[in-house]
Amino acid sequence: MAIRINKQELASTIHNLQELTDEQKSALLELLHEKKQYGLVWEEKEEDAQERLREELPVFVEDESKRIINSDDAPNHVIIEGDNLHALTALTYSHEGKFDAIYIDPPYNTGAKNWVYNNDYVDGLDSFKHSKWLSMMSHRLNIAKRLLSSSGILVLTIDDYEIENITLLCNEIFGEYNHLGTVVIKNNPQGRSSVTGFQISHEYALFYGTSNSVLGRLPRTDEQIKRYKEKDELGPFEWRNFRAQYSTESPKMVYPIIVDNNGEYFRIPDIEWNSLKKEYFINEKPGENEHVVWPIDETGRMRTWKWSIETVLEVYKTEMGVRKDRSGDFTVYYKGRMKDIDMLPYTIWDNPLYSASTFGANILAEIIGKKKFDYPKSLFAVIDSLKVANANKNSIILDFFAGSGTTLHATMQLNAEDGGHRQCILVTNNENNICEEVTYERNKRVINGYTKPNGDFVEGLHDNNLRYYKTEFVSRENSSANRKALMSMTTDLLCIKENLYDEVPFEIDGKKMKPQFVRCFESDDKTMIIIYDPRAVDVIARALPEKDVKQRLIYVYSDGQYAYNDEFKGKDVELCALPDAIYQALNRVMPRQKEVKL
Repeated sequence: MAIRINKQELASTIHNLQELTDEQKSALLELLHEKKQYGLVWEEKEEDAQERLREELPVFVEDESKRIINSDDAPNHVIIEGDNLHALTALTYSHEGKFDAIYIDPPYNTGAKNWVYNNDYVDGLDSFKHSKWLSMMSHRLNIAKRLLSSSGILVLTIDDYEIENITLLCNEIFGEYNHLGTVVIKNNPQGRSSVTGFQISHEYALFYGTSNSVLGRLPRTDEQIKRYKEKDELGPFEWRNFRAQYSTESPKMVYPIIVDNNGEYFRIPDIEWNSLKKEYFINEKPGENEHVVWPIDETGRMRTWKWSIETVLEVYKTEMGVRKDRSGDFTVYYKGRMKDIDMLPYTIWDNPLYSASTFGANILAEIIGKKKFDYPKSLFAVIDSLKVANANKNSIILDFFAGSGTTLHATMQLNAEDGGHRQCILVTNNENNICEEVTYERNKRVINGYTKPNGDFVEGLHDNNLRYYKTEFVSRENSSANRKALMSMTTDLLCIKENLYDEVPFEIDGKKMKPQFVRCFESDDKTMIIIYDPRAVDVIARALPEKDVKQRLIYVYSDGQYAYNDEFKGKDVELCALPDAIYQALNRVMPRQKEVKL
């Protein structure tokens, strides 16, 4: 049956909605979303940062005064100053699908005015503080998903204020089936008081990946290694009860074992499988000094044995024995061996090294002085998070809530420990000069070395390069002037994209071409040529066969106004009209025209 709508009445109804209170609007929002069967509902809040992206394109411009270059072979780490939504948008052009690990520590939304929304602090009295926070996080996490590699893992730390909301949000964005786990980290051993009376001593780390993601391992602690007290010709081990603790699914793994009453031996008796009842029958009685044991746990529930009969018969001489259990009865045990020095992580992390005050605030104070930044993460908690996120030796790591820069410090420390070549990109705004005076200053000193307050000098991690960029903007209006401005301002973004920073003169017949026409960047294995002026195309095309450059990868960027194909036909050149590529990449993230919803 067709439904007729009186447009005048509808317009009047919409006008009257403007008189609703915030609470009434929130209730109406829930009604409008009641079709959603399960998940998270919040009122979408437009950010000033989003609005700017509809009119302007973000690019990165290097502050060369902050450049630290130690070696051509060292990893090129990057600090980007600016709103992280702007920076993430630009990174979709240069790094879509490239980050192996993303570690973020967003504001916890505690109501303590620890984050800003549209130039105003969000405090505990703001009735839309959860909606604003979820809107802010959803915009950034949706882009972060695009930046993750096909096997990448995102790590997000949070506390109790938003743990339920952020879990639901991440389940929607990354998929509930890609929630690899939530870790409880004991980051505050002393505890802090709460209104409930509990002493809060923990926070959470959420791990999200893809179907291809594989968790990394952590080194065993000294306490875990000490468990393997016994040793035989095959190495250290610990005795473990042969009963499987949880399994009840395989009836053929439930069989009788005869044990000597003096604990000297055990054996598999003469048994017969009954396929109808799906159980073993014993065809012999135990001897006078023997008894039968089954895999029954302390509650009286039948479990299974850890191994099949066939496996027991193969390994019992070297891998099994008889010992007393906690009740004092002799039963069967097996040797649990430490196969690897590393192990899959537990979901509770209580290493004293995770203390945020001792190994976060105190370490930061030793590097740049006290009271420069509140609540930095433990360096070692971040290191272990990156290990679990499987940040392998050549991975690319992103932190777009960089804060004091612990993630970069952790990345460089990991490289120093295992000879890796991990690259880290940090993003943070410069509110209260945090980016320049904390994030950058900390990592500059970590690279160059620093003197502690007690006078001890800490040697720097010199095998690292660091570059500092600021986010700038170009109008989205597709005019000739804007295209040229975009061309001139995108060189740094291209260098980050290709990990190419060493500029060399581009010469033809001994003459250097002017930088406003062409610039050239080289490394050991590739060359990037950026053409700004189409008039230079003919000259460069003729010169390439004779020019002594490594042409394994040559890029030609211009404004799309010139037909390149004939000039570069047959040459090892990849062609790209840069402004068009930038417009297309960024428009996928933030369309220029604001979507209007009725």
